[in-house]
Amino acid sequence: MNLKFYIDELKKVLNEERFKHSLGVMEAAEKLAIKYNADIEKAKVAGLLHDCAKNLSDEELISLANKYNIQLDDVLLRSPSLLHGPVGGYLIGDYFGIHDEEIKRAVMLHTTGDKDMTVLDKIIFLADYIEPNRNFEGVENLRKASSSDLDGAVIMALDQTINYVIKKHQLLYMKTVIARNDMIIKTNSILQNIDF
Repeated sequence: MNLKFYIDELKKVLNEERFKHSLGVMEAAEKLAIKYNADIEKAKVAGLLHDCAKNLSDEELISLANKYNIQLDDVLLRSPSLLHGPVGGYLIGDYFGIHDEEIKRAVMLHTTGDKDMTVLDKIIFLADYIEPNRNFEGVENLRKASSSDLDGAVIMALDQTINYVIKKHQLLYMKTVIARNDMIIKTNSILQNIDF
């Protein structure tokens, strides 16, 4: 894998702010991979490229979803920006030559999560939240939790995502709810200290 090539190509498809965010996610993913004994190179590549489809228009995302046979439902059609993860999972193969299934899956799930998330899936999902450029209420709590409890921090992030979507009166994507429930069942833990 050629990180310099990926960086150079990514600069061509993302705006400056999104590119800076992608570098931050790569940095956070590397730290989490070291902490949780995951493949560091895969974490860096997935972190860097996770938003490669972010600057595409809604129409482009829907068109590419159809091209790649990504199943569209009412939520995705009404919130096409959610498609940037699944579409990005395919674009990393077509445009960056990355055909690693673990990296592809981590990119595809980085926004929504899903059932049976792998360590790499969790790392990219969480790195997207806690990268150094992020500044929102609760991010420091997430950063702190991520340094000692990967699963607990991912559950916290899923809770924040769900609460944010509800406060914005937007549609909840079922994979996010499924991811949260699956992780709570598997870890047998419900977090008590979340401010709603």
